[in-house]
Amino acid sequence: MKSLFYHSLFLFLSCLLLSCSNFQKESTSDKVEGKFELEEITVEELQNAYKNHEYTIKEVVQMYLDRIKEIDENGPSLNSVIQINPDALKIAEELDKEYQAGNVRGPMHGIPVLLKDNIDTHDAMETTAGSRALIGSHPLQDSWVAKKLKEAGAVILGKANLSEWANFRGNLSTSGWSGVGGLTKNPYILDRNPCGSSSGSGVSVSANLCMLAIGTETNGSIVCPSNNNGIVGIKPTVGLISRSGIIPISFTQDTPGPMARTVKDAAICLSVMTGIDSTDSKTLLSKDKSKKDYTQFLKIDGLKGKRIGLYKRPYGNHYKVDDLMNKTVDFLKSQGVEIIDIEKFTDESINSMSFQVMLYEYKDGLNKYFASLGENAPIKNVEDLIEFNKSDSIELRYFDQALLIMAQEKGDLKSAEYTESLTKMLKAIREEGIDKVMNENNLDAIIAPTGSPAWKTDLVNGDNYLLGSSSPAAISGYPSITVPMGFIDELPVGISFFGRAWSEPVLLEIAYAFEQATLQRRVPMFLKN
Repeated sequence: MKSLFYHSLFLFLSCLLLSCSNFQKESTSDKVEGKFELEEITVEELQNAYKNHEYTIKEVVQMYLDRIKEIDENGPSLNSVIQINPDALKIAEELDKEYQAGNVRGPMHGIPVLLKDNIDTHDAMETTAGSRALIGSHPLQDSWVAKKLKEAGAVILGKANLSEWANFRGNLSTSGWSGVGGLTKNPYILDRNPCGSSSGSGVSVSANLCMLAIGTETNGSIVCPSNNNGIVGIKPTVGLISRSGIIPISFTQDTPGPMARTVKDAAICLSVMTGIDSTDSKTLLSKDKSKKDYTQFLKIDGLKGKRIGLYKRPYGNHYKVDDLMNKTVDFLKSQGVEIIDIEKFTDESINSMSFQVMLYEYKDGLNKYFASLGENAPIKNVEDLIEFNKSDSIELRYFDQALLIMAQEKGDLKSAEYTESLTKMLKAIREEGIDKVMNENNLDAIIAPTGSPAWKTDLVNGDNYLLGSSSPAAISGYPSITVPMGFIDELPVGISFFGRAWSEPVLLEIAYAFEQATLQRRVPMFLKN
């Protein structure tokens, strides 16, 4: 009863102080014909529907394809899907036959998924990273992620739009824009930004255009779109999921991860993508650390008795976010959590070191990726890419390619600047940073607001980030999970749970318990200001 009282009080205060607004916005929901039959359906619910013969996989895939056409292409025109898999229905038919024969591959069998369009698939679809330079590029094999999802029985509906080159190309970039896909819109308020770089993945999950999507993150590109679009995002420990077949930025920081409407759905998806891949040396570190089923860690009472650090660095940038976070902290305390304030992990020099590491690894990684495309690769190296962008009528229309040029000017990975920056960075953020702080305070996890409410999209001035907390987990390569925390006016704000390497089990336990106690996820209404 006490827990129910605090839960009710928390919801009431959140609504009263932060979510109930008097201003009016025009909704475009009336342009959407009726409620989507599969709206907010979970993986478990869909599996039960398959089991009870309420739907076939082909019927479900067709409903999502229709939904994409209605919402993404027409109606509110979210523009989150960059291409549709022309073989999706055929794949669904084959999976239906397997199901009818009693060959159910597991909980992902027949689950419609979208992949960010920097993740290779060896099929009729291109992989472009949103760049017009890679139009017509067909990888020679599936990425590890695509392969594992297909083996698990997932249906890849198509590719999601993204911030071009995963938002690491130039100055004044606008998240959610790519030369191939154009501009992705936020489904809560259409002139607000979806954040990037996994913008299309975040929007498509939030708007119920798929059940799950896969994003990638170097620093913030899973958790920020999840924040802005009111969903759950898991950025795993680097090495838990292979990056093979993913267009890279940083060998040290890159990782794919699931984006979903619930923690449980994200955990189910995470479970099928882990494993050791000989073509990605980072995965060797996951031996004896990865789990085959992450849903075993989802405990309704997972908050009780936890010691959690409150990362204070994001405070002071947005008083409404501060207020929401403070109320969340009070709620966590009411659930038996002990909160310890954490001011910082290391000094600001860590960011400049990370930037240098990314520039070196970007050049090296892109050149290796282009080589993997074989003789017919439309682009052979970073230098070719820079020249293509100069000659294209669209690519440099809104922002430049300063980061590509800076990367091209770097040497190889034997350069002293690179090796010294990498060594100092990892020592500062890991053993002298997160690990030290957590050990000294005996912490189970660390929390922070994931970001601010979505800002207005501005193609002239670029993004207007007000705050974020992704860097410690991103630079260290440690895991982070973001979950909807509440709303400020009509826009969602998330809370991030992060911690030590390979601590996904305890983070999932905490994140799930928080999610189930607060239930802050809301279906977007496609509002116009």
